[in-house]
Amino acid sequence: MLDTPIHEAPNFAAGVAGWRNRMGASVPAADVLSRSLFRPRSELMPEAKPQQNLREEFNRWAADGRGESMEHDHWPIARPALELMQIAETSNIMDVGCGAGWLSRILAQRVPRGRVVGMDISDEMIAHARKASVGQKNLSFVAGTVDNIPWEPNFFDRIITVESSYYWPYPAQGVRELYRVAANDGSAWTLINYYRDNPYCHQWGKLLAVPTQLLSADEWKNLFRDAGFENVAHQLIPDPTPNPETYTGRWFRDAKELAAFRAIGALLVYGTK
Repeated sequence: MLDTPIHEAPNFAAGVAGWRNRMGASVPAADVLSRSLFRPRSELMPEAKPQQNLREEFNRWAADGRGESMEHDHWPIARPALELMQIAETSNIMDVGCGAGWLSRILAQRVPRGRVVGMDISDEMIAHARKASVGQKNLSFVAGTVDNIPWEPNFFDRIITVESSYYWPYPAQGVRELYRVAANDGSAWTLINYYRDNPYCHQWGKLLAVPTQLLSADEWKNLFRDAGFENVAHQLIPDPTPNPETYTGRWFRDAKELAAFRAIGALLVYGTK
């Protein structure tokens, strides 16, 4: 597999205040807090254990430096996705499961008059992302879970998540949260390499230390529609990375299987609010 990270909101009030100071943002901090962190308990997922397991696993990834390797593995499939998203210079964008922030930094360069917020469940990944992003004034990072995104509703023009959504313990709740924080006429995009329609990735679930969701393209699209998204569609993005003559990793049996996996490509699912 191409290694992947993902994504509670400690010190969130301080983070919002700092972000507003840097950005000159008009978002009232109290409004963000009241609408996001202090949502009714009935709206929150009752089980903390899966989230804690994810946080611990991806904190280990951060300590091993794996967050920094994601750009090499994922940029070949993320680049075409960004072109399809039709990002404007003024767009407000959330990068869900941002890891060490490589994609967030690329996005921030593309929206000089907009804002980018990277979110990850791993506080260690967020620490790495902040350290590597000093000086990018339109970029900030928050620790949080996709089941309860620490942000106000109707804010982001574009939301993207790369190689993270199959780790979500509760995919339906996660997609509903994407819908909640998306702006009216905004859109959400999820890009993943682990999905049922590509048979060459099915073995990954047994190799990962945390549970995963092996869903089909149709199942992901149904989750988007059930959350309220319209114009829901999907497409496959083949990975153009040159294939090695010999494969010695653990994610595929051999180079031929890796080539077949890349030829089918990543799954991109998207919808408009």
